[in-house]
Amino acid sequence: MNGRSSARSETAGKQTARGGGGTVEQQVKALHSHLMEATLKHDSGFLEKYLADDCIAIRNDGKLTTKVQEIENYKSGVTKYESIEIREATVRIHGKTAIYNSLNSIKATINGKPFSGDVRNTRVWVKQNGNWKIVAFQATKVAPASASE
Repeated sequence: MNGRSSARSETAGKQTARGGGGTVEQQVKALHSHLMEATLKHDSGFLEKYLADDCIAIRNDGKLTTKVQEIENYKSGVTKYESIEIREATVRIHGKTAIYNSLNSIKATINGKPFSGDVRNTRVWVKQNGNWKIVAFQATKVAPASASE
């Protein structure tokens, strides 16, 4: 993720959202890449567009949040990411549903507290009215490896 934005990438994002261009797996990976760029830029507009109205998220701390709460967290700065490195990623397709699992190394400030470490994420994307939307998200902190492992 180079943080650059261009008219070409926005056009590609719009095509991907509608399901054009590449396999379903490629479409979902492209959307996820756009999501990570938007997250680093604190762009709540991406969330407004790509989170389903009934989306639920389960955060690292186990708290359940809605689409409205997630967007407000980004707008207010409650959730602010400095870096995200995707270390592993898989996409599984089940009809009009795609499950994106990843292992990420992140550096962020959440509720005013610095956070850095590895997190496993699951995002469930569903094609609704011809567009991919995130309907569920879960983040789980990965415990650091012990010295004896």
